[in-house]
Amino acid sequence: MDEVRTASIPVPAAPGPLPAASVPAGPDPGAGDSLRGRLGPVGLVVAGALSVQFGASVAVLLMPRAGAFGVVTLRLVLAALVLLIICRPKLRGHSRADWGTVVAFGAAMAAMNILFYQAVDRIPLGAAVTLEVLGPLALSVIVSRRLVNLVWAGLALVGVVLLSGGGFDRLDPVGALYALAAGVMWAAYIVFSARTGRRFPQADGLALAMVVAALLSLPLGLAESASKLIEPSILGLGLAVALMSSVLPYTLELLALRRLPSSTFAVLMSLEPAVAAAAGFLVLSQALSVTDALAIACVIAASVGAVRTQIAGARTPRPGRGKAAGPGGRRVAGPGGEKDGR
Repeated sequence: MDEVRTASIPVPAAPGPLPAASVPAGPDPGAGDSLRGRLGPVGLVVAGALSVQFGASVAVLLMPRAGAFGVVTLRLVLAALVLLIICRPKLRGHSRADWGTVVAFGAAMAAMNILFYQAVDRIPLGAAVTLEVLGPLALSVIVSRRLVNLVWAGLALVGVVLLSGGGFDRLDPVGALYALAAGVMWAAYIVFSARTGRRFPQADGLALAMVVAALLSLPLGLAESASKLIEPSILGLGLAVALMSSVLPYTLELLALRRLPSSTFAVLMSLEPAVAAAAGFLVLSQALSVTDALAIACVIAASVGAVRTQIAGARTPRPGRGKAAGPGGRRVAGPGGEKDGR
C-alpha cells in the first residue's frame, strides 16, 4: 500500500561505528552499511507495490467468476490462513490496547479492500488506484514537518491527476466514490500498521489483524458467491491474489513502517498508480498514453525526492532529537542518524 519522523513512529538508529582500533584501513565500511540501512525500507515499499498491483490485476480477471465481495473474501481468508501457519502468533500476554490496535488495523484493512474492489468492479484499475492514492498523499501533507515534503506531495498529486487523464468526471460516480473512500481507509491502514508493528513482534500483529479482516469480509463473500468460493480453479487464483496482494506486500510494508516515518511512506505510495498502469498494460492489455508516461514520471520524481529528503534529513542533526546529550544539555544525533525518544 510514503519524511519526517513523528513521535508515534520511532525510527531505530543504525548501528554505531566500531571502535577505532577495530576499523581497518581504507574506506569506512560503516558508510555503506548505513546507506543500505536507509535504502532498505524503500526497497521493501517498492517490492510491495509491485506485488499488490500485479495481484490486483489477477483479481480483476477473477472478479467475473467470483464477484467483488467473493474475491475480497478469498484474498483475506486465504491470506489469514497462510499468515497464521507461518507466524503462529501468541494470543496471550497482550494488553487491551494491543488488541484494540489489532482490531482497528484489521477493520481498516477489511474496509480498504472491500471499497477498492467495489471501485475496480466499476472503473478501470489505473483510475481506481489514482483516486485511492490521494488518501496517503493527504496523510503525508498532514503529518509532514518539512516544507519540502509539501512540494513532493504536490508533484505526486499532479502525477495522479495526469494519470486520470482528466477524466474523473466521466467515471462511474459510485466507483469513484468507492475509490476515494478506499483512499481514506488506506491512510488509516498506514497509521494502524505502524502502531501494530511496534506492539507485536515480527508479523504477529499482521496475522491477527488479517484474521479480523477475514471475519469481517466473510459474510459478504458468502452472501454473494457462496459455493463458487470452493471451486478448485477459483481457489487457486484466490490463493495467488492472497499471496501477491496481501501476505507479501502487507508484510513488507509493516517491516518498512518500523523504519520509515508515515509521511515518507505515504509519499512513496504515490508509486502505486505507475505500478498499476504497468500491471494493467501487461496483464489487462490497457494501453499507456503519453499523458500516462508523464504522470508516471511525476510520481517517480516525487518519490525519489521524498527519499532523498529523508536521507538528507537523517544526516542533519536537529535540536531536541537524537541519541546523546551534547554541550549545554542539547541532544545531538547519534552516528546512525536521528532517533525518537521512545
